[in-house]
Amino acid sequence: MIFSSIFFVFAYLPIVLILYYLVPFKFKNLVLLLVSLVFYAWGEPVYVVLMLFSIAINFVSGLELEYFMDRGEMRKAKYACIVTAAINLGVLGFYKYYGFVIENLNAVLPFDIPYTKLALPIGISFYTFQTMSYVIDVYRGKVKAQHNPITFGAYVSMFPQLIAGPIVRYSDVEQQLMKRTMSIRKFGDGVMWFLQGLGKKVLIANNMGSIYEAIAVLGASETSVLTAWIGCFAYTMQIYFDFGGYSDMAIGLGKMLGFEFMENFNYPYTAKSITDFWRRWHISLSSWFKEYVYIPLGGNRVGQAKAIRNLLIVWGLTGLWHGAAWNFIFWGLYYGIILIIEKYILKGALEKLPSALQHVYTIVLVMFGWVLFFSPSLGSAVSYMGTMLGIGGAGLADLTGWYYLKSGLVLGIIAAVGSTPVVYRRFSKWEHSRNPYKQIACVVVYAGIFLISTAYLVNATYNPFLYFRF
Repeated sequence: MIFSSIFFVFAYLPIVLILYYLVPFKFKNLVLLLVSLVFYAWGEPVYVVLMLFSIAINFVSGLELEYFMDRGEMRKAKYACIVTAAINLGVLGFYKYYGFVIENLNAVLPFDIPYTKLALPIGISFYTFQTMSYVIDVYRGKVKAQHNPITFGAYVSMFPQLIAGPIVRYSDVEQQLMKRTMSIRKFGDGVMWFLQGLGKKVLIANNMGSIYEAIAVLGASETSVLTAWIGCFAYTMQIYFDFGGYSDMAIGLGKMLGFEFMENFNYPYTAKSITDFWRRWHISLSSWFKEYVYIPLGGNRVGQAKAIRNLLIVWGLTGLWHGAAWNFIFWGLYYGIILIIEKYILKGALEKLPSALQHVYTIVLVMFGWVLFFSPSLGSAVSYMGTMLGIGGAGLADLTGWYYLKSGLVLGIIAAVGSTPVVYRRFSKWEHSRNPYKQIACVVVYAGIFLISTAYLVNATYNPFLYFRF
């Protein structure tokens, strides 16, 4: 079940909201837990057991850590924290990386190890990182252990951010789980966030994705430089509006339920460096790795050589988190190397360039990075990049490229402008205006987004969600 579906919008969500608002506050977490398990079981009935196991093991671990720490037995607490982290990573590693490890072993061993490919439990990367943040923060004394299994279960399984984030750390919602504000105004803000995300996903991401998919099936010899760049641009816009739109919907749903989640995207394509890009893209993941991997390794408080090592470790793991394939690992290392270059070689040189050149530098590197990300293998990524640079393709331009340039030009312009804050900042002034005509205009815009998105979904033949596989 995805947010951008007719069933979710017109059946599941209304039923959930009615149940949630009918019950007294003391039962809201229970309702949230039950409806979230139903949401997850809709697509993964077997793996609900895995999620319940994760909830149970981390809940018990939190109580165990508290028990040891209250008695000053810090060595036992540290051991318990390490064991729980190992269990979490072991479960994630088994389901996500088991096949990858066996495939690579079979490639170098003189014999094959038989194995069966396992279906990846939806959202396992997200909820595993959430439960790990809880256990580590309890050990650090940053949060108190949760004594109510229903409340903890609601935190882990909360359907708005369950399958695609943002990665909500327990410390961010600890108080909200016990007491949260619900009002008509907040609910209305949630609806607006949800509709913004729905429009991004359905009207822009899906249509840009259709262009990318049509170009992606072409062989390298059939693809011109123009076609390859159009395909890469289409994916660049698709993944931003797909994942960013889904995050907006998650934030909106959270507000409808009384929660405040962190924003996961801050117009990343307006960045002036790769360092700036990663402050704006998938913010919850970047902050998680910084808090729980980079800083514990020593961050940049150590010597330059070790700081570079720390960056490479973090970005190698970031790539691996996204997928069990070498192209994902190289995608992470690609960014790690660029960040190292910006930090230790370029230093402030980028800031001296004209603003436009900084943007061009950033978006070109990001687009080449997305080639590593969307390609099915490292070899195909290198081949596609070669085509973009005029190596081994079908010339500079062909009829296919001109066709998609003309047919997708308006959509491309809308996507490019929509990836900047220009339109939204002006529109948001209308939202907060006391002028009744401007307020009515905003209502009309949101109603239009809802109606047009619904019309698209009714006839949808292409409505994927890219981050399901992570």
